[in-house]
Amino acid sequence: MSGRRRLLPLPKTGRGEITRRKLLDAARREIGRRGFADTSVSSITAEAGVGQGTFYIYFRSKEDVLRELVLHMGRTLRRHLTERTASAKDRLDAERLGLKAFLEFIRRNPDHYRVVEVSQFVDVRAYRKYYTDFARAYRGALTRAERRGEIRAGNAEVRAWSLMGMAVYLGQRYALMDAKAPLDPLVDAAMDLIARGLAR
Repeated sequence: MSGRRRLLPLPKTGRGEITRRKLLDAARREIGRRGFADTSVSSITAEAGVGQGTFYIYFRSKEDVLRELVLHMGRTLRRHLTERTASAKDRLDAERLGLKAFLEFIRRNPDHYRVVEVSQFVDVRAYRKYYTDFARAYRGALTRAERRGEIRAGNAEVRAWSLMGMAVYLGQRYALMDAKAPLDPLVDAAMDLIARGLAR
C-alpha cells in the first residue's frame, strides 16, 4: 500500500469523529494483541462495538486504518510530550521530563510500539513519516535551545535521531520488558549520558 493521502473525507460531525476514533482505538488494541495478519475488519468493528459496514464509511481497508492509526498515534504522543515538557526550565530539563513522560506513556500504552513496528511492513511511508515528524519537531527544539545558549552547538539532526533512539530502546527495556522498575533512577542514568556523554 502506498502512503498517498486518504481518499475518504474526514467526518463532518462530532458523532462521526467519535465513531472514527472508536475504530482507531479498536484497531490499536486488536493489532497490538493479535498482530496485523490476524486482525480483520470484523474483529476491529466487533471490538469497537459498531457494524462492519460502518468501518467502510471511514476507511477503505485494514491497511488504510493502520496507516491512519500510526499517524494518529504519532500526533497523540507528540502532543502528550509537548504538554508534559511545557514547564521545563531549559532544554536539559525538557529532556528529563520528556523521557520520563515517554516511558510512562508506553507503560500505559504498550500496543503503541507493536502497531508502529508492524506498519513498516504494511505502509513504509507511514512508518517513516511517524519518525520523521518526530525528528523534525525534535530538531527544531534542539536548534532553538542552541540559539538560547542552553546546549552547545552541534548537529541537531543527528542529535534528534540519537535521542529518539535512546528513548525507543529504553522504552523497549523499561516499558515492555520490565514495566515495574522505578523510572527516576533510570531517567537519571540516561540524563547523565545525555548531559555529560561518555568522555572521562
